[in-house]
Amino acid sequence: MNLRQITIKDQLELKKVYFDSIQSLDEKIYSQEQKRAWSSQAWNNPDFNKLITNGKGWLICKHGIIIAFATRHPQERIALFYCRGKFQRKGYGSKLLHKLENEAREEGLDSLSTEASLISYKLFLKNKWEIIRKEKVNINNIFFERYKMTKIIKIN
Repeated sequence: MNLRQITIKDQLELKKVYFDSIQSLDEKIYSQEQKRAWSSQAWNNPDFNKLITNGKGWLICKHGIIIAFATRHPQERIALFYCRGKFQRKGYGSKLLHKLENEAREEGLDSLSTEASLISYKLFLKNKWEIIRKEKVNINNIFFERYKMTKIIKIN
């Protein structure tokens, strides 16, 4: 396993991880229609590219293949946090989350925030994040529920 910083050259592979991560979600939680609308954002939403190119992030490679990644943009917000389906629930998300938290702490930030999916919010809770509120968002005229979350990372 290799943890390294994201570069611009990783952009296409990160889109593939994003797509795989979403498409592998249980249809009891997200319908096929929701997964299609959500995963299309990698190609249809110009903000996706900005989150990668303007953000600061890390990825995990295994045998030369990117299996997970996470970015912060702006610096106090975790904007993208995805893992290929067959590598989920194996600790890679926790490794990325700890890396982002430690990096933000070293930069002098007091807290981090995110909007977590109905899947990822459990990982954030396990790592002492707090739910601010549940919210609904519209992606391509399809509604999604997610959790606005935060964590104080400053060491007193």
